Amino acid sequence: MNLLLWTVQVILGLYFIGVGILHFAPPPGLPIAMSWMYDLSKSLHYFSGTAEILGGAGLILPGITKVQTKLTPLASAGLALVMIGAIGYHALRGEFQNIAVNVVLLALALFIAYERWNIHPLQTRHKS
Repeated sequence: MNLLLWTVQVILGLYFIGVGILHFAPPPGLPIAMSWMYDLSKSLHYFSGTAEILGGAGLILPGITKVQTKLTPLASAGLALVMIGAIGYHALRGEFQNIAVNVVLLALALFIAYERWNIHPLQTRHKS
C-alpha cells in the first residue's frame, strides 16, 4: 500500500505543480478543455497557482526529506479544498468534462490525506 500511496503522491504532486506553474503564465493555444484558464482573474490565477504548487510540493517533499511529514496529509487536504472550488467554478460555467476530472483529483487527494493521516503515516527522521 505504501508503494501505491507514493505513486499517487508523486503523480498528483507533479500534476499540481505543473498546472500551478501554468497559472502564472497561461500559454497561448491551450486545449479547449483548459481554455477556462484564459477567463480567470489575475488574483485567482495567483492564488490557485500558489496553492497548487505548494500542495504538490507538500505531497512529495516531506516524505523524501522525512521532515515535517504531517504536512503531506495537510497538503493533500488543501488540494482537496482547491478541487472543491474548481468543481464549483466549472459547474457555474457548465464545463462538465472538467468537473469529472476535478472529482477524480478530489478523490485521490482525499485518499492520500486519509491514508497518510490515519493508516500509513510517513516516518519522520529521528534525531541522533
